Amino acid sequence: MRLSERDDAISRRLVDARLKAEPLDDFPDRLPTTLEQAYAIQSASIDLWPDVIAGWKVAMLPVPDRSRFPADRLAGPVFSSRVRAVEAGSTVVMPVYAGGFAAVEAEFVLELGTPVLPTGDDYSDDELIELVSAWYCGAEIASSPMAVVNERGATSIISDFGNNAGVIVGPKIPDWQTRPLDEMPVKVIVDDEMLGEMTAAAVPGGPLQALRFLIELCASRGFELPAGMLVSSGAVTGVHDVQMDSIARLEFGPFGGFEVVFEPIKPGT
Repeated sequence: MRLSERDDAISRRLVDARLKAEPLDDFPDRLPTTLEQAYAIQSASIDLWPDVIAGWKVAMLPVPDRSRFPADRLAGPVFSSRVRAVEAGSTVVMPVYAGGFAAVEAEFVLELGTPVLPTGDDYSDDELIELVSAWYCGAEIASSPMAVVNERGATSIISDFGNNAGVIVGPKIPDWQTRPLDEMPVKVIVDDEMLGEMTAAAVPGGPLQALRFLIELCASRGFELPAGMLVSSGAVTGVHDVQMDSIARLEFGPFGGFEVVFEPIKPGT
């Protein structure tokens, strides 16, 4: 989709705000009216961003948007400099946008073991399993210079890199291919308050359905998914707001857990 001058300006303003770590009061202009338009803005912003894609976050569309648009999920890029690995029992520091939106989401992170070309092929569950080399406990850090990014809906989120500021790759899950989803527990505690307790079964269709969605979306956009690509497959217990002084603890039952603390994103990073 060819970008209009207005949408090109939106892309440049969103990227500029992130690079300068500068809060945005609202979406820079008129909201995109279609998912295609929002993804076109996102693609233009990817071309402007001074980093390479190491993964993709997948999330459900906000509930009010699911009847408006022909999709139930959305995706955004995860850049290499914003991926952090953490061992069970350890603490990881994640940067977020001061004065904007910041949240932590417990997720399961899939790693591709083989490249997926943008052919548009359909994949069975068994074929999707064959594509995945590892399954991790993890988290998405959702953050944007725009505090109202989620309130403005799906096209706002998509345009702004999917409201993503990083992904945490935690403990690896053994025997994930045969383990029932309801045997993959998750708890999220922020500032000593329990905010959510669910299992991987809470992700609609399971994490593999998130992967299927991403493959189809990337095929439609002409994007290859190389081997080693990470896929953060959607919030398990919800989206939990955090502050700069927050301490989030994510627990994954027998697989271990980790803590997350937050710091302001520095301009130019």
